[in-house]
Amino acid sequence: MSLCLAAGALVVALGADEITLGWRHSVQKTRWEEVWRETPDGLRLGEARIEGSGAGMDPPDGATLRDGFWRWTPALPALPEVVMRRSGATADWTICVQSACRPMGSYLPEEADPVVLRPCG
Repeated sequence: MSLCLAAGALVVALGADEITLGWRHSVQKTRWEEVWRETPDGLRLGEARIEGSGAGMDPPDGATLRDGFWRWTPALPALPEVVMRRSGATADWTICVQSACRPMGSYLPEEADPVVLRPCG
């Protein structure tokens, strides 16, 4: 199993079945991260975490503060794909595979928009 990033006809295999997707909120400049895993049912959000609250980014009840991030496990169903937009007005998405983090622009051209995270199969 492996996850891929796709933009139009471009498809890049990430070589892992779990990644951390990160970005900075455009107003608060607060770091947000999500851990996505490929499962037989689709993509599952295993953990969400944010550095702080504000501008609609408040951690939910039950979130715990650990290592500078509020962390929780969202109760969401598996998804077939995750669609990401790139406005150019903010820093690019960060993709972390096995703790090695790179900007999305190192995988796909900066003008590639939207970008879809999905199983490679």
